[in-house]
Amino acid sequence: MIQRRNFLTSGLLTTVMAAATRPAQAAESVALPVPDPSKLATDAGFWSGVRDLYDVDRSTANLENGYWGIMARPVLETYVENIQRVNRQNTVYARKSFDADFADVRDRVAGALGVSPEEIAITRGATEALQTLIVGYNKLQPGDTVLYADLDYDSMQYAMGMLESRRAVTVKTFAIPEPATREAVLETYRKVLEETPKARLLLLTHLSHRTGLVMPVREITAMARAKGVDVILDAAHSWGQLPLDMTDLGVDFAGFNLHKWIGAPVGLGFLYIRKGRLADIDTHMGDKDWPAEDIRSRIHTGTLNFAAALTIPAALDLHQAIGVTAKHARVSHLRNYWVERVAGIGAIEILTPNDPALHAGITSFRIKGKVSKDDNAAIVNRLRDEFKVLTVRRAGVAAGQCIRVSPAVYTTEAELDRLVVALTAVAAA
Repeated sequence: MIQRRNFLTSGLLTTVMAAATRPAQAAESVALPVPDPSKLATDAGFWSGVRDLYDVDRSTANLENGYWGIMARPVLETYVENIQRVNRQNTVYARKSFDADFADVRDRVAGALGVSPEEIAITRGATEALQTLIVGYNKLQPGDTVLYADLDYDSMQYAMGMLESRRAVTVKTFAIPEPATREAVLETYRKVLEETPKARLLLLTHLSHRTGLVMPVREITAMARAKGVDVILDAAHSWGQLPLDMTDLGVDFAGFNLHKWIGAPVGLGFLYIRKGRLADIDTHMGDKDWPAEDIRSRIHTGTLNFAAALTIPAALDLHQAIGVTAKHARVSHLRNYWVERVAGIGAIEILTPNDPALHAGITSFRIKGKVSKDDNAAIVNRLRDEFKVLTVRRAGVAAGQCIRVSPAVYTTEAELDRLVVALTAVAAA
């Protein structure tokens, strides 16, 4: 059996804490009401309890949580238990028991997403998942066009660019307008699809790692489908930050992370291919371990980190115990907290709109006129070294480089106050 803590699926603090401190065994099922997320976002007692589940170095205010997410203490303890067990049993476990346990993990991930296990395959992250989908997409013909925007992730842009030589297609890029609005974003995609009759594939990022902009995926996907264009969705940052319904989004191909906003060990993700679309993605490197009718033939990662994979259910338990609507409410509140306090500083440009449908926790800013790599690296360094606030420079935005702020559920308002003080000083300079 996979050793893990089963957390109760309730947002109540007492339930989370009781489940989190229970020994590694199945928790009894308790039906409790889920609090209103709009009120829970600022419930100091609840979020203090959640923060207590994380061991965080507070010497620097870490506002760079978009890279990967800290494991909560119960998840980390489960991970250590799994490391010890796998190391102790070694290949006896790997050869005898891992396949059945890993199948359970896959079932659990699929259930959390609300899809069939036959539609997902575990990978070593969203990058591996998405590159596999992009390069393996086999419906392209010479002369077709593939599309991506400036806010899409670098590694996925590289894979789209590789299609030029691999599939003899044309690569077309475009920029998302600033300031972004829902209408402007939809018009941008409508226009590029209208102007590109040979388009057949579109890379679409649900929540941009560059600025935090949340795309209206359902509407864009519908526009693309009407033009005969398939969408590959980058959901690396959205799953765990946003309530997400695959049926509503309408995409047939997507890549996800488990080590960002779900809080599993680093090096885990999965790809999704809707039933009926599997044949449109090539088998991975001619894989023969699985039949061509099995999605697992679409990714061959070699030897996985067994212990990390076995810890996924523990991370999902806590994620579901807190509740995605509560997490979304909290990180959105933290984002709004600092954005509202710097809104009156004329030198600061907030790149992510205040429309709650277009952001979650991540938001980027730019000091007016500071668009170069050196400019933004200097600001990041000053925030870190002088004010003990960690952010990250983001390149690739068409209008110029920027700085990303990514709070997590364990971030405090006091840490964001440090950011506000720091930005006030930086802007004044």
